[in-house]
Amino acid sequence: MSRTSSGPEWSGDMLTAPELVEAFSTQLRGVLKAQASFVAEVRQEAEAMWKANRPEGYGSFEAWWRHRWVCGPLREIQDHLETASKLTFELEARYRKGRHELPAARQAAALAKKDAKQLTATGQAAAPPRPSAPPKPVAQTSAGGRDFLGLVQEERSA
Repeated sequence: MSRTSSGPEWSGDMLTAPELVEAFSTQLRGVLKAQASFVAEVRQEAEAMWKANRPEGYGSFEAWWRHRWVCGPLREIQDHLETASKLTFELEARYRKGRHELPAARQAAALAKKDAKQLTATGQAAAPPRPSAPPKPVAQTSAGGRDFLGLVQEERSA
């Protein structure tokens, strides 16, 4: 990861641990919510201003049409930002499942299959599969208030 004058560049290896993904998604969610509330405030002011100060010479249809052209895109932008904020939860869940839960389950299944093959090859009776180490649980509160880039820097310095 190199540093430029505008800050660190994005690198896929930044998302190497569940804590980092949790911090990233939490921080991204906060930024998206802040931007959505900013757009909502601008939209509310634009709607109120347009309704209170309709330009003279406009008929009711033309005034409605121009109001729609001003406020419609703001509403769509707000909706997209709110949807993106909700998708950060899916990002976090997919990462945890795809990078930690599924590989741990596959590893446990492969280990059980290997043990079964070894037992049948030696002619011993099938013994119950030995317990494998469960995947490390993801601490839900570990990165709650921590900065994503701060966690990345801590991990790289360690």
